[in-house]
Amino acid sequence: MPIVEWNDRFVLGVQQFDEHHQHLVGLLNSAYDDFTADASAESVDAILDELVDYATYHFAVEEHWMREQSYPDVAEHAEEHERFVGRLTQMMKDLRQNKNLLMLEVITFLHNWLIEHILKVDAEYGRYIATYGVPIHLA
Repeated sequence: MPIVEWNDRFVLGVQQFDEHHQHLVGLLNSAYDDFTADASAESVDAILDELVDYATYHFAVEEHWMREQSYPDVAEHAEEHERFVGRLTQMMKDLRQNKNLLMLEVITFLHNWLIEHILKVDAEYGRYIATYGVPIHLA
Protein backbone atom coordinates (compact mmCIF):
# COMPACT_ATOMS: atom_id res chain seq x y z
CA MET A 1 0.00 0.00 0.00
CA PRO A 2 1.53 3.33 -1.02
CA ILE A 3 2.38 5.97 1.54
CA VAL A 4 1.31 8.66 -0.98
CA GLU A 5 -1.50 8.34 -3.51
CA TRP A 6 -0.76 10.45 -6.59
CA ASN A 7 -3.72 12.60 -7.58
CA ASP A 8 -4.60 15.85 -9.34
CA ARG A 9 -3.87 18.02 -6.33
CA PHE A 10 -0.17 17.48 -7.10
CA VAL A 11 -0.46 18.69 -10.71
CA LEU A 12 1.21 22.07 -11.24
CA GLY A 13 0.75 22.57 -14.95
CA VAL A 14 4.29 21.90 -16.16
CA GLN A 15 4.09 18.41 -17.62
CA GLN A 16 7.76 17.57 -17.21
CA PHE A 17 7.79 18.63 -13.55
CA ASP A 18 4.51 16.87 -12.87
CA GLU A 19 6.08 13.72 -14.32
CA HIS A 20 9.21 14.26 -12.20
CA HIS A 21 7.10 14.68 -9.06
CA GLN A 22 5.10 11.57 -9.89
CA HIS A 23 8.35 9.63 -10.30
CA LEU A 24 9.65 10.92 -6.95
CA VAL A 25 6.39 9.88 -5.27
CA GLY A 26 6.75 6.47 -6.93
CA LEU A 27 10.27 6.07 -5.54
CA LEU A 28 9.07 7.06 -2.07
CA ASN A 29 6.26 4.52 -2.34
CA SER A 30 8.72 1.82 -3.46
CA ALA A 31 10.99 2.54 -0.49
CA TYR A 32 8.02 2.45 1.86
CA ASP A 33 6.67 -0.77 0.34
CA ASP A 34 10.06 -2.45 0.69
CA PHE A 35 10.37 -1.17 4.24
CA THR A 36 6.93 -2.45 5.27
CA ALA A 37 7.60 -5.79 3.55
CA ASP A 38 10.74 -6.22 5.67
CA ALA A 39 12.99 -6.09 2.62
CA SER A 40 16.68 -5.83 3.29
CA ALA A 41 18.07 -2.51 4.43
CA GLU A 42 20.25 -2.55 1.33
CA SER A 43 17.18 -2.76 -0.91
CA VAL A 44 15.48 0.21 0.75
CA ASP A 45 18.77 2.08 0.82
CA ALA A 46 19.23 1.58 -2.93
CA ILE A 47 15.80 3.04 -3.65
CA LEU A 48 16.50 6.00 -1.38
CA ASP A 49 19.82 6.58 -3.18
CA GLU A 50 17.93 6.60 -6.47
CA LEU A 51 15.44 9.07 -4.99
CA VAL A 52 18.26 11.41 -3.90
CA ASP A 53 19.87 11.21 -7.34
CA TYR A 54 16.60 11.83 -9.14
CA ALA A 55 15.62 14.68 -6.82
CA THR A 56 19.00 16.33 -7.48
CA TYR A 57 18.43 16.03 -11.23
CA HIS A 58 14.87 17.37 -10.90
CA PHE A 59 15.96 20.32 -8.77
CA ALA A 60 18.59 21.33 -11.34
CA VAL A 61 16.09 21.22 -14.21
CA GLU A 62 13.42 23.03 -12.21
CA GLU A 63 15.80 25.78 -11.09
CA HIS A 64 17.13 26.25 -14.63
CA TRP A 65 13.56 26.68 -15.91
CA MET A 66 12.77 29.13 -13.12
CA ARG A 67 15.79 31.25 -14.04
CA GLU A 68 14.82 31.21 -17.71
CA GLN A 69 11.31 32.38 -16.78
CA SER A 70 12.59 35.04 -14.35
CA TYR A 71 10.63 33.39 -11.55
CA PRO A 72 10.96 35.86 -8.66
CA ASP A 73 11.45 33.27 -5.90
CA VAL A 74 14.07 31.12 -7.63
CA ALA A 75 16.80 31.89 -5.06
CA GLU A 76 14.63 30.89 -2.11
CA HIS A 77 13.40 27.82 -3.96
CA ALA A 78 16.97 26.74 -4.75
CA GLU A 79 17.97 27.24 -1.11
CA GLU A 80 15.14 24.98 0.00
CA HIS A 81 16.31 22.33 -2.45
CA GLU A 82 19.85 22.64 -1.14
CA ARG A 83 18.71 22.29 2.48
CA PHE A 84 16.67 19.21 1.57
CA VAL A 85 19.56 17.48 -0.20
CA GLY A 86 21.92 18.35 2.66
CA ARG A 87 19.52 17.07 5.32
CA LEU A 88 18.69 13.88 3.44
CA THR A 89 22.35 13.19 2.65
CA GLN A 90 23.20 13.57 6.34
CA MET A 91 20.30 11.33 7.34
CA MET A 92 21.43 8.63 4.92
CA LYS A 93 25.01 8.88 6.23
CA ASP A 94 23.79 8.63 9.82
CA LEU A 95 21.56 5.70 8.93
CA ARG A 96 24.48 3.85 7.33
CA GLN A 97 26.61 4.50 10.40
CA ASN A 98 23.82 3.31 12.73
CA LYS A 99 23.64 6.61 14.58
CA ASN A 100 20.29 5.95 16.23
CA LEU A 101 18.39 6.84 13.09
CA LEU A 102 15.71 4.52 11.81
CA MET A 103 14.73 3.91 8.21
CA LEU A 104 11.20 4.92 9.17
CA GLU A 105 12.50 8.36 10.21
CA VAL A 106 14.08 8.83 6.80
CA ILE A 107 10.91 7.73 5.00
CA THR A 108 8.77 9.96 7.21
CA PHE A 109 11.05 12.93 6.53
CA LEU A 110 10.84 12.26 2.77
CA HIS A 111 7.08 11.90 2.89
CA ASN A 112 6.52 15.11 4.81
CA TRP A 113 9.01 17.17 2.84
CA LEU A 114 7.89 15.96 -0.59
CA ILE A 115 4.18 16.53 0.06
CA GLU A 116 4.78 19.92 1.66
CA HIS A 117 7.16 21.02 -1.07
CA ILE A 118 4.94 20.07 -4.00
CA LEU A 119 1.66 21.26 -2.51
CA LYS A 120 2.93 24.54 -1.08
CA VAL A 121 6.30 25.64 -2.44
CA ASP A 122 6.07 24.26 -5.99
CA ALA A 123 2.42 25.27 -6.14
CA GLU A 124 3.67 28.87 -6.02
CA TYR A 125 5.26 28.55 -9.44
CA GLY A 126 2.09 26.84 -10.64
CA ARG A 127 0.19 29.98 -9.66
CA TYR A 128 2.91 32.12 -11.27
CA ILE A 129 2.39 30.26 -14.55
CA ALA A 130 -1.36 30.75 -14.38
CA THR A 131 -1.12 34.42 -13.45
CA TYR A 132 1.58 35.56 -15.86
CA GLY A 133 1.09 33.18 -18.77
CA VAL A 134 4.60 31.79 -18.50
CA PRO A 135 5.51 29.24 -21.18
CA ILE A 136 5.27 25.76 -19.75
CA HIS A 137 7.18 23.86 -22.40
CA LEU A 138 10.77 23.10 -21.61
CA ALA A 139 13.62 22.91 -24.07
